[in-house]
Parts: sequence; C-alpha cells; structure tokens
Amino acid sequence: MSTGDLLHVVTADDIGPGRRLFGRVLVRGSAAVMAAVALLQILQETGTLDLGFRNWRPTLYAYVLWAVCLCWSRVVIEGEHGKRALFVLPAALFVVSLTVFPLIFGLVIAFSSWNLSSPDGRQFNGIANVVQMWNDPFYWNALGNMVWYVLAILPEYAMAFALALLLNAEIRARKFWRVAFLMPLMLSPVAVSWMIGKSMLEIRFGPLARLARQLGWDSPSFFGSPEVARATIMILDAWTFIPFMMIMLLAGLQAIPKELTEAARVDGARGWRAFWEVTFPLMLPVSVTAILIRIIFKLKLADIIINITSGGPGGATDSVTSFIFREYRDRSNVGYGTLLAMVYLVLIIIFMTILMKVAARWARPRT
Repeated sequence: MSTGDLLHVVTADDIGPGRRLFGRVLVRGSAAVMAAVALLQILQETGTLDLGFRNWRPTLYAYVLWAVCLCWSRVVIEGEHGKRALFVLPAALFVVSLTVFPLIFGLVIAFSSWNLSSPDGRQFNGIANVVQMWNDPFYWNALGNMVWYVLAILPEYAMAFALALLLNAEIRARKFWRVAFLMPLMLSPVAVSWMIGKSMLEIRFGPLARLARQLGWDSPSFFGSPEVARATIMILDAWTFIPFMMIMLLAGLQAIPKELTEAARVDGARGWRAFWEVTFPLMLPVSVTAILIRIIFKLKLADIIINITSGGPGGATDSVTSFIFREYRDRSNVGYGTLLAMVYLVLIIIFMTILMKVAARWARPRT
C-alpha cells in the first residue's frame, strides 16, 4: 500500500513548452479577435463602414470569449497556480466589464449628435459637442457655482464641530439632543426641498415668508435674486448634511482618550487653548475624512436645486449635475449632456486627486 501523497499537483515545472505555447496562442488569439470586432464596430459607428451591426453585442460576445480564454490560459500555462487565479480573475473581469464598457459607450455618445426628439437618431459629429461646451456660458456658470457650493463646506464643518463638542459635553438630555440633531439627515433631500423650499419659504403663504414680513422685509422672495437664492440653497443643503459631519466628528471626539484631556487640564490648558492644542490636532484625521466625504456629496448636488429653482433665477443656483439633468430632461440632448458629464467626471477626478494628496499631509494626528 502506497504511503505517499496520492494527490498529484501540477506545478510550473511539469508543464511542457508545447502546452505553454498553446496557452499563449489561446489568449493572444482571442484578444486579437476582440480587438478586430471592436475596431469594426467603431468604424461602423463613425460611418466608415456599413457591416450591418445593430448594436454592440458582437463586441460583448468577443469580450466574453476573451475572458474565458484568459482564464483557461492561466490554468494551461501555470497549472495549479493558475487555478488559484480563478478565484479572483473572473470577478475582476466582470467588474471591468461593468466599468469599461459603459465608459466606452459614454465616450461614443459624447462625440455624437443624439437628440431624442430627432428622427435621425444618433449621428457621429466629432468635436462639435466640445466646441458647444466651450462656448456655453451656462455650463461655465454652473462650474462657478460649484466653487461657492464647495467653499460653503467650511462653515458647515465649523457648525458641525461646534455641535459635536456640545453633544460630547455633559449636558442634560444629551441622548435626546443627539437624536434631534440627526433628524435632518433622516429626511430625503427631495422631502426637504418640498417641505421647506416649496412650503415654508413660499412667498405668499409660507410661514417663514410671513415672519420675514413682520420683521420688515417687504417682499421676502427667497429665490428672487441670484445671491439670496444661492444662499438659500446652501442653507437647505447644509441643514440636511451638517448632522452627517457632526456624527463623524462626535465619534472622533469620543475616541480621544480621557487621560489626554485630563493631563491637559493639569498642565493648565483649558477652554480654547485646550481645544486648539489638544482636541483639534487629535481630530485632524477625522476632520479631513469628514470634509472629503462631504465634498463628494456636494459635487453631486442636484435634487434640492431641481425641485426648488430648476437652476434659476437665470442659472444662479445651477450646479453642474442639475444643469446636465436639464439637458437630458428638458432638451433631450443626450449627446451633449453625456459630454458635459464626461468632462465633469474628469474634473472631479483631478480635483479629488490633488485634494487627497494635500489632505494626506494634514490627516496625521498632531500632539
């Protein structure tokens, strides 16, 4: 009776050159087929050829063929090590298909003239959408508004930090106030826009408008002038998301060891000095994280604007996202709207990359 290992494991040393060659031909051949099919479909989309393709399914099928051949080739070339790659490789290829293909399709649409109200359908128009964007004052106005919306995060952070310090202190009904201050976060921004923007701030019958008249404001139009309308949108958005920053900062405050604060008191650091020299430096990592997440939410601000002002008056409250939404909904301009979204995505990636590199220098706790 054999006492050796009955399970034979195929290693890289057991694989012959013929088998390796077959694996390389398998993956390279399937990749060549996928590239050829994709190239033919691109030529058809640009009007160079007419091959009769009705959609992009041939490219999708070619990608599936290449993915199967790639997984198979790993096992053929690397043996047992290739089988280990199968635990990750199919999932990675699936994720790539969910990101790369929509991105490519979006780029194709971005350089096309596609109005849903036109009977001609989608037509490739080169850089015409880019020229239109460059000469579109409303898009640049929306980008300028985003600067103000992002800068509004600084006072939001200050108010959230103040609330976190208050709720971290020994006050009466502390648990009740924590729940009460979190209530705006539990509401949908759409509900906030209708409940406050459309009802309480309504110029004729809104209770806040009536209060403003009693205080001396003759015509309390919260959305009549560009500056007041933009400030009102900022306040509504801040009221909704300040609790989000507050709860993150409160969690950071509760994680600070009590020994450090007690030692600071013994050394004579109290009040503002204790906050600035002990609490604030220790809270830098949490503060940076809260601000970065808030910026991400702010960059996609749209729902409150769409429901209350639709970008008015005169585009004064437009964000980039709300402007792109109206390009789709009101003008049915899918090609131009997709290009604007693609450009905005690139700007967000560049902005967030630079911001995260700068924030990494400040995210280290200082003691």
